[in-house]
Amino acid sequence: MVRFTVLASGSKGNATVLSGGRTRILVDCGLSCRELFRRMKLAGEDPETLDAILITHEHSDHVGGLAVTARKLNIPVYFTEGTHRAWMRWLSPRRQMTYAQWLEQVRRQAAERRAEAQSEPDATAQAGEPDDETDLTETEQKIETEEERVLGEAAEAQPSGADARADSAGFLHGQRPAAFTEPISATEPASAGAYEAPASQSASALKPENEDPPSRKDDPTWLPAVEYFQAGEPFEIGDLAVSSFTIPHDAADPVGFVFRAEGVRMGFATDLGYIPPNVKAQLRGLDLLLLESNHDLEMLRDGPYPWAVKQRVLSRVGHLSNEAAAAFLEDGYDGQAAYVILAHLSESNNLPELARITAERALVGRASLLANRLLLASQQEPLSPIAF
Repeated sequence: MVRFTVLASGSKGNATVLSGGRTRILVDCGLSCRELFRRMKLAGEDPETLDAILITHEHSDHVGGLAVTARKLNIPVYFTEGTHRAWMRWLSPRRQMTYAQWLEQVRRQAAERRAEAQSEPDATAQAGEPDDETDLTETEQKIETEEERVLGEAAEAQPSGADARADSAGFLHGQRPAAFTEPISATEPASAGAYEAPASQSASALKPENEDPPSRKDDPTWLPAVEYFQAGEPFEIGDLAVSSFTIPHDAADPVGFVFRAEGVRMGFATDLGYIPPNVKAQLRGLDLLLLESNHDLEMLRDGPYPWAVKQRVLSRVGHLSNEAAAAFLEDGYDGQAAYVILAHLSESNNLPELARITAERALVGRASLLANRLLLASQQEPLSPIAF
């Protein structure tokens, strides 16, 4: 039996349980672990039976409870590599250094290298071997040359006048070169070598056997196992066949999915600014379609969001409006799905009635007992499980 259960959908958290054959996965994990488990039990799903977590993109409403849930259940997480790295950066905040602090750090490191070079011949002499002063001189010259090069580059990049005074408290316009930035967490995303794995192989955090995993405080990005996939390349998780496709959204590497199990095809497309041809091609021949219907255009324009946020939502990498979803259902959709679920409805800029009416108008003549049953996913409570 194939089951599809939307536990939550919206800007405060997204999570969906999908099962087929002997495999059960969680798509996105935007709820806290406690709330996720509570909703799964309400929907008749056992959290302990989850086999994996699959992530669409790294925004907090899709990954907010990911680390705790994956650790608690000891299950792998499937990302694209870009999404995984973006998630790691989100959990590993970086602190800003002023120019003066960075310059002092460079000088201190150079002094430490010089002291280390000087200590090496002393140790050799104590061991009874001749002291090679020529080698020491050459080493010191190399260190001094490197120090002069770095400090020279820094001097060229140093702001002057009013810019320098403003920069002493932090870089102008909130921008800073990579050299001036340090991670303040235990994990450095830029050097996450443990996660450099091919798409078909596990990229789990490497640790000796029988060693306890690091605490969340020590390493908030540690997961029991990480599996990479690439958008556009099909893969399998147990009895579920998965096809991923790129979607237009302001995230590192956002994707939608089509799942297939026991002859049933289910499409998953939320968080997209518009529906490009590649997405339309994927959302054909489905038995179930989960489609974003985020906002009503007039409510968004007159709503409480700052103008910059409104522009983001309305952009080509924002969210799908009721009208845009309806346009797809009317012109781009093949009408074959038994269920159409409207998802990711905004609580501030939409009403369930508006989303439903707009979609129903688009589906006029297609709704029947066997096809295009329209459902609305909620932020507050799970949708009743759909079984095939």
